[in-house]
Amino acid sequence: MKPSAGLSSRRCIPWQGLLLTALLFTFWNPPTSAHLTIESVPFIAAEGTQVLLLVHGLPEHLRLCSWYRGADIANSHRIATYEPATQKVTPSSAHSGRETIYPNGTLLIQNVTQEDGGFYTLLTINTFYQIQQALGQMHVYRILPKPFIISNNSKPVEGKDSVSLRCKPKIQNTTYLWWKNGENLPDSDDLKLSEHNSTLTLLHVTRDDIGPYECGTWNPLSANRSEPVTLNVLYGPDTPTIWPLSSYFHSGTSLSFSCDTASKPPAKFTWLFNGRILKSTHEFIIPKITKSDSGYYTCLVHNSATHLSRTTVKNIIVLGK
Repeated sequence: MKPSAGLSSRRCIPWQGLLLTALLFTFWNPPTSAHLTIESVPFIAAEGTQVLLLVHGLPEHLRLCSWYRGADIANSHRIATYEPATQKVTPSSAHSGRETIYPNGTLLIQNVTQEDGGFYTLLTINTFYQIQQALGQMHVYRILPKPFIISNNSKPVEGKDSVSLRCKPKIQNTTYLWWKNGENLPDSDDLKLSEHNSTLTLLHVTRDDIGPYECGTWNPLSANRSEPVTLNVLYGPDTPTIWPLSSYFHSGTSLSFSCDTASKPPAKFTWLFNGRILKSTHEFIIPKITKSDSGYYTCLVHNSATHLSRTTVKNIIVLGK
């Protein structure tokens, strides 16, 4: 098939009058038996390719056919009108320069964009002034690029901050999906998704939110998944535990003290004896404990990132041999 010529014609043509005449004849003239339909080829197209709106059941004795964007036949939506007798094509206000009408009524649209997706209407008039109208639909999607995640807070503090993870780029007509630790997100009142799921917000972060997060994009044409991004939550220190747990020891024995706490980043340790600083270490040893070592031992832990401190006090009693 060769596309019809005459796109640059500016002469006055009678199709507007034919349309009015055909509308009047419609009230009394019986409709033709041909069934006019439109098929989109391909049914789902990628941006930048071309789409044929293939016409089936084009009526005989065709006088003219007009294509419109959308489901209306308003003048402002008209793409072009084709007259078989003269093979003239007259572009209209909705013509973008990428459309071609073939002699069989088929419309070719080149270099399609997502904005081209939607409904198209074909109107035909035959020499008996009978009107037929058909509605077709075109689906256009992007080949999705690999998404990536950006965070508005790289060091959230447990119990204080919220975090928003955004899946980029944001593309219309795209479904966004999220995973944590490779699994679907759990149901939680502290997890909030934006209207189109492109943003995941953790309203009150806790250490349980630590882990790799991934986002995915999907449309009927393609799908893609981001690299995992690990959410690091600063927390603690928790109330420390002093080892050993016992408080009674025999004089002359060796005693090793240690202090444990959960903290991110790791906490700084300070030991005090009856309020006096002893050491700034995680543990310390008294080689031979005596009764003078009886008293109150305090483990103080401090997190420089969360600016929180916790203490635990143990009363040690040294017994005779």
